[in-house]
Amino acid sequence: MPFTLFIKNSLLSLAILIFLSASSYADENEQVRIVGSSTVYPFSTVVAERFGRLTQYKTPIIESTGTGGGFKLFCAGTGGDTIDITNASRAITASERADCARNNVNNIIEVKVGYDGIVLANALGSLDFSITTRDIFLALADTIPGSNGRFEKNTALRWSDVNPELPDLQIEVLGPPPTSGTRDAFIDLAMEQGCKKLPEIAVLEYTQPTLFDTICHTIRDDGAYIEAGENDNLIIQKLGSNDHALGIVGFSFLDRNHDRVKAASINGVKPSFSAIADGSYVISRPLFFYVKGEKVSKVPSLKPFVDSFLANSATGEDGYLAYRGLIPMSAEEHQSYRNSVSNAMTKGGVQ
Repeated sequence: MPFTLFIKNSLLSLAILIFLSASSYADENEQVRIVGSSTVYPFSTVVAERFGRLTQYKTPIIESTGTGGGFKLFCAGTGGDTIDITNASRAITASERADCARNNVNNIIEVKVGYDGIVLANALGSLDFSITTRDIFLALADTIPGSNGRFEKNTALRWSDVNPELPDLQIEVLGPPPTSGTRDAFIDLAMEQGCKKLPEIAVLEYTQPTLFDTICHTIRDDGAYIEAGENDNLIIQKLGSNDHALGIVGFSFLDRNHDRVKAASINGVKPSFSAIADGSYVISRPLFFYVKGEKVSKVPSLKPFVDSFLANSATGEDGYLAYRGLIPMSAEEHQSYRNSVSNAMTKGGVQ
């Protein structure tokens, strides 16, 4: 082959390669890509489907990975093949922000979408439960105060061992794994609050905070607590075939399956839309998603999608997500978030 022809063919091949790479990069950025919390996933999916149907943009791609797994993917970098948004059923931690920073993910926009409760549910035909956060801690903690004044391994087998007024049933709780934001929130809001009801442990918060955290935040691993995956729907299904078990799920899943499961009262309060909204139901938490500010200028549909998620018609007090189980923010808080997020998105994520 003549040298000049070889050069022409080589240049042509290079041009094709560059074009294909550019086309691939463009395709990657045509759709918003979302991972994260299984609790936020159903709300995000509804918004995404409406967004794809009612706008000029493609429907975002969403994967339920759990909150912890979502942050790992979100913090992996800012390239065209990285995640744009991660859903979260708890706030981002300092260590996760540090992980993001190590990979040049610095412009992180926090978006609160509303509130949710965490419930202990069981099959509709099974016994009613009315328990306290103290009961929850004594049933599920790995270590509890012993009769000799020392801390010892939890050996309670039945709910009546924890509290004689509770049903004489084996302790069997189906719940999410350590990567789940629901589990994190359950530990903070139920386990720790129950832990503080025991004076011999409560004093450790100030005298030995590391020991306090270890005792209050460690769930037993002897079979009383059963890791049932990230998917709350799977826990609901398993409760249907085991009328002795309780399951830890988000209120929105209880709301959608009220014909199959019911919830325990916690500290005398049943989980409900109003009880979560006014804070009288103790195990309630905010829900979020986080936007990678570095991607705002690279993904044309990213800002429009966020705007549609925060629209009054979606997450407002009378928005369609309220009918899917989301507990909306007040009108004032919602508008405040809309303003701050809009400003951050306009600036490319700089907060």
